[in-house]
Amino acid sequence: QVQPVESGGGLVQAGDSLRLSCAGSGRTFSGYDTGWFRQAPGKEREFVASISWNGVRTYTESVKGRFTVSVDNSKTTVYLQMNSLKPEDTAVYYCAAKSLGTRTYRYWGQGTQVTVSS
Repeated sequence: QVQPVESGGGLVQAGDSLRLSCAGSGRTFSGYDTGWFRQAPGKEREFVASISWNGVRTYTESVKGRFTVSVDNSKTTVYLQMNSLKPEDTAVYYCAAKSLGTRTYRYWGQGTQVTVSS
């Protein structure tokens, strides 16, 4: 099974951009739906964006128009392009994958910290 590994987090200022990457540890994301989630201090983990096995993208309302989820042609890496970052985007961002036909994200990465200063 795929094992997501995130990278690309960091400290940026409000209005800056970051691109997070999620690799599959030697396996591709073919046959998986992939999602990005985040957890801010003291808050529950929340859904951010997802891309299905056939390319359908879904976003939470607060990031629409600012974040873009994509996958490379070889389906080895999933990206989250984050533009116009706001302090409220500060969180640990997690990549997760679920097999086709399942409802629960079963495979999770370790997370990458994104900090946006005002």
